[in-house]
Amino acid sequence: MNVFKLLSRSSKVPQNTSAQTLPSAGAAANPQLFGHDAPKPSTQDTKKNRKRKRGPDTTEPLAPLPADLDFFGNAPKADAADEAGAVSKRSKDRHANGGEETGVNTNDDADVYDEDEAKRILRSHKLKITVLEDFAPQVEDEQSEKKKKKKKKEKERDKGKKKEADKKKEGKKQLYPQPLGSFAQLRPRYNISRRLAENLLEQGYTVPTEVQLATLPLFLEKRKVNGGSSGAEYDGDFDLLTVAPTGSGKTIAFLIPIINALLSDKSEAAKGPRAVVIAPTRELASQIANEARKLSKNTGIKATLMMKGMEVVDRSEAESPAEELAAQEASDDEDEDNASDSDDEEKSVQQKKRKQTRAAKVKADILVATPLALLNAMKKKDGTVAEMSTVRHFVLDEADVLLDPLFREQTLDLWNAFTNPLLRVGLWSATMGSNVEALAISTLNTRWASLSSTSTKLPPRPPLIRLVVGLKDSAIPNIHHQLTYAATEQGKLLGLRQLLHPTAAPTNGDTPSLRPPFLIFTQTIPRAIALHSELLYDIPHEAGGSSRIAVLHADLSSSAREAIMTRFRRGEIWVLITTDLLSRGVDFRGLNGVVNYDVPNSAAAYVHRVGRTGRAGREGGVAVTFYTQEDIPYVKLIANVIRASEKLRGKSGDEASVKQWLLDALPAPTKREKQQLKKRGVEARRTPKGEDGKDNKRARISTKSGYVRKVENNRKGAMMANRQRGKMDKREVEQGSDNEFEGFD
Repeated sequence: MNVFKLLSRSSKVPQNTSAQTLPSAGAAANPQLFGHDAPKPSTQDTKKNRKRKRGPDTTEPLAPLPADLDFFGNAPKADAADEAGAVSKRSKDRHANGGEETGVNTNDDADVYDEDEAKRILRSHKLKITVLEDFAPQVEDEQSEKKKKKKKKEKERDKGKKKEADKKKEGKKQLYPQPLGSFAQLRPRYNISRRLAENLLEQGYTVPTEVQLATLPLFLEKRKVNGGSSGAEYDGDFDLLTVAPTGSGKTIAFLIPIINALLSDKSEAAKGPRAVVIAPTRELASQIANEARKLSKNTGIKATLMMKGMEVVDRSEAESPAEELAAQEASDDEDEDNASDSDDEEKSVQQKKRKQTRAAKVKADILVATPLALLNAMKKKDGTVAEMSTVRHFVLDEADVLLDPLFREQTLDLWNAFTNPLLRVGLWSATMGSNVEALAISTLNTRWASLSSTSTKLPPRPPLIRLVVGLKDSAIPNIHHQLTYAATEQGKLLGLRQLLHPTAAPTNGDTPSLRPPFLIFTQTIPRAIALHSELLYDIPHEAGGSSRIAVLHADLSSSAREAIMTRFRRGEIWVLITTDLLSRGVDFRGLNGVVNYDVPNSAAAYVHRVGRTGRAGREGGVAVTFYTQEDIPYVKLIANVIRASEKLRGKSGDEASVKQWLLDALPAPTKREKQQLKKRGVEARRTPKGEDGKDNKRARISTKSGYVRKVENNRKGAMMANRQRGKMDKREVEQGSDNEFEGFD
């Protein structure tokens, strides 16, 4: 069945659609985004580069990558004799190990690089790992704080402040761990669990992405005496703040070290969860729990998704002492009043019923939840949050949202409730503002200060390491962006129908066409419902009709949302209309495109929306954004993100979709406009009715003409008037029956 032919109005199917590579065609051979397109330098160039050491030069060609990291075949192949020698060496190693066959390369000496080569490989993959050493200020007196303020003022007056700031930046320690060439190196090099290595092989993980290439060696490498700048001296004991593009495998990057650490730590029987992962939405939490179950299969590690009614803390322990005393006194009074045996039997029966109705405590090593669901399960009767000292690993997936004002209070309450001094925190997201980083640092400082005040015997404070992949707050470079001006709401609806029913092939051969399945994002839930009702019958009956399009939003029940997600993943739904509920973290591997029917609320929201396509290095994804006259003050935010993404791809000048004249013509939004847009979106389309109660034409999604709408409104008005008239007649009749003349006495 040709989907494009069924949806197209034209009888001629475009010629280039069959040759077009789509994300739905399958997994990419190399899921990495950077590091495989670097040109080979000549020997003369390398000699010149050795002599020149003044300042970093990003335009210099990079040296060729090693054979195990050159996944596109740019490195020269080994001779047949070398291959035979490698095979014989592997067979000897297997014989020496007692014939053990793990399916991985046991020759680890060829995979170890020196420090300079490791630096070059990490830089070619656009990886920057920094140790934030200024995150732990000591607690000092007020006098010392005043002195510090005076010194700061003097420094601000000094003209050489910029030089000092540059020196501080250069003084931050950079880490260059051994890059991971393949997942097959995890077991021989880092001695991970055999079952975990088998599960990775079973799930098809072979080539690591950039974030996995850097974080897994940091977490798994053991302490070395002469570790240099590889990060091995920390022995995996640190807090991590990671900024990596969407679809780059962040979930696997933090699940593998957690599962491996839980498998190696079997000293004590845990009385509660040892690892907690929180996510902003239920869909993302369910996805993380599924991945954790796949990786922990047959390992004895249990991963559970937090559901309603689950108990995390024993309620008997969670009750306050005053409540327990009151309960004991009440039971003693009842025992004195009811001394008969029958009453005692009834009491025992009631107590058994109460114990049966109480839910059992969750027995899981890894607990995945949303902040509110976990917080409600940890709350006591007096409203306080119970402490959990068993948690050793705390992961905030989409940390910028979890530390945003919407979830900030809930997240910080959970963070402070985990009182284990050995707690290690991981913050992961594709976008991370400076305010989020500052809040994370201050939370770590206050938590450590409270721990040091309560206990004297504390382990050394771990450092905070920051990992950045590519450019911060930028979209992935392997998708095509289209910024379309539609003028009005009717223009957007017309443009969406043209995307859904293409009439001809695109004029530009480099620009791929949008083909299902794809997502459509709207600003509010009412707009998503209205757009769904408008497009419900646009797909022809031969292609499945209205069953091919659906809407998903937060007002639906959890069972309905799960059913829609299942149908969409199976391919039964081609077009899914949704809000920002699905904009973060949810992995749709075969999604061919994303349509921003309404402009996103921020540049970060755009990065996460378009990141639903082009996952794991898949090429051919399309991101279309419609904007109207009301959106013009905010379009420059998105245009800058598109321009930065295309620069990473190598497009500039005439090849770029966003021209320089457009960037110059678009107005720059003020700070207040950015804040208002992030909180409320575009105000013109927020409510279907204006302040005067009349229909808001700017927020309306409909193709009905003004005359038809006027006739419908008149008809509705006449019906309402008839109903009101009938109610008035009934009231008059009732009042008349009370005052009727009943004759003489």
